Order: sequence, then C-alpha cells, then structure tokens
Amino acid sequence: MKQKNEDSGDTMMMNRPQGVQEDGDRSGPGDEEIMKKAEEAGKPGPAHQALEHFVGDWTAEVKCWREPNDPPCISQATAKGAWTLNGRFVQEDFHGDLMGRRYNGRGLLGYDNIRQTFNSVWMSDMQTSMFVTEGRGEDGNTIITLEGTASCPIKERGDIPMKVVLRVLGPDKHTCEMFDVSGGDSRKTMEITYLRA
Repeated sequence: MKQKNEDSGDTMMMNRPQGVQEDGDRSGPGDEEIMKKAEEAGKPGPAHQALEHFVGDWTAEVKCWREPNDPPCISQATAKGAWTLNGRFVQEDFHGDLMGRRYNGRGLLGYDNIRQTFNSVWMSDMQTSMFVTEGRGEDGNTIITLEGTASCPIKERGDIPMKVVLRVLGPDKHTCEMFDVSGGDSRKTMEITYLRA
C-alpha cells in the first residue's frame, strides 16, 4: 500500500499488516488446501466405527433413583439408533415412560476428529434444555465417559455437573449410566440397559 508524503511530495511505503500482500490478498493456505484439510478432518474414522454398535432397534429398561438409598423407579422403553449425516453421527430416537407420562427423546452421538473427543447432545419433549456432553473412550472405545452440565427443574439450576458412562457389554447389549457429581462424589441417578430387539 502506497501513500503520498504531503511534506516532501515523495511516495513512501507504509507497513502492511502481516500476511497481507501488496495487491490486498492475504497469504496463507489457499481455497484448495483449506478444503483438503476440512475434508480430511470431516472423514469418519476408527472412533466412528465404534459407534456402529449403537445402530439398530433396542428394548430398554430404565432405572431412576431420586435418592441413593431409595428403590429405583423402573420403566420400559424402546429406542432406534441410525447413522445420520453420512456416517458422522448416530441419532437415537427414544420412547419411554417417566412417572407414568409418555415421553420422546432424541440424542446425537459422534466423535470430533479435531478435539479427539466423543460428543453427545440429548433433548426430549419434557424439557426445553439440551444436555450436551463431551468425553473420551477407553478399552477400545467399549467404554465412553462423557461429562457436561444439566438443567434441573426441581433444584431450579441449570449448571449441575453430570457424568454419563456408556458401556458396550456385547454385540447385543449396552448400558447408559448417569451420575450427579455436584456433591463431589458420583451419585447414580439413572441406568438404562439396552438389549437388541
């Protein structure tokens, strides 16, 4: 970029911002390189293959605890897991009963190649909040531990720290356990046992 010096009449060069060429173009990766990196990062990989287990039709037994020493409230449910967005996420549609009321839920489970973490989001027709979690896998991704914060209408809080543990127990069985970790310890609040239908 050139500017005329009003005092001397000479033309002088001003300092250009770093990465900007004289014609105004920014240096750095071009469109082709950007697209190549984006496509590579967006490809389903080995961690996504571990999510294949959750695809299919399932029956589910749901156990919920209000207090640690209380007997659980037990109900039955059904679920269907299917790949969505070209094999990048597993979408689960869940249909169950909670305290005598029918409800429908939907979850997405995926793996972020850049952050190298598993991620999930859960929502239902009994709430307006989304439960978002992130975590890592172990034992060949047969155990996936996710953490996030949940909203609780009873406690009137939207920041309760929670932990979710998914355990693949065989080709036709897995569990989903939820723990309230707000008290510093891990208090199990829910356990869902899935059997392939």
